[in-house]
Amino acid sequence: MLQIDPETGLCLGVLQSPSPNYNDRPENTVIDLLVIHNISLPPGEFGGSYIDAFFTNVLDSALHPYFAEIAEMKVSSHCLIRRQGEIIQYVPFTKRAWHCGASYYAGRTDCNDFSIGIELEGTDMIPYTEEQYWNLAALVVLLQQVYPAITEDRIVGHSMIAPERKTDPGPAFDWDFFRAMLTFHASEKPKLKEM
Repeated sequence: MLQIDPETGLCLGVLQSPSPNYNDRPENTVIDLLVIHNISLPPGEFGGSYIDAFFTNVLDSALHPYFAEIAEMKVSSHCLIRRQGEIIQYVPFTKRAWHCGASYYAGRTDCNDFSIGIELEGTDMIPYTEEQYWNLAALVVLLQQVYPAITEDRIVGHSMIAPERKTDPGPAFDWDFFRAMLTFHASEKPKLKEM
């Protein structure tokens, strides 16, 4: 059964692929923001192990011209949700993942300090899958139980906190459908869709 251990910050029941790209949050930080991103490597292509390699600093820059541009970057997200709905966790929720970059929300900068980042395998313009919405909503409801300051109005896209740099999750992300899934999972026991 899917559950989050508040002590370790790990989501039990999902694949763990630890990233070295994280550090401690500032002392006494309240986690009160959730940021939805998208990623595909190479851009516009799905499947394979490239995202995993990127977040764990083992991406081979020789495998694709785009990889040469990003291979030295040190980034991470707390979780990735693949097209089929599989969830992979890279950084414990208690730790500061490096997913936002320069960012600003509700009068505060450095959103990495107080946020959880979830990547969807996808692009701004290609529709996300039903499995991704379902499992994203199930995960978010569980996160809200552990981190109640993440209210529905504090779930944002990357573009909302870094509008001059980022566009994700893009127009392909159906916020109304996602909110309907949130409402459903909040009234039921959150359960991952079988893959």
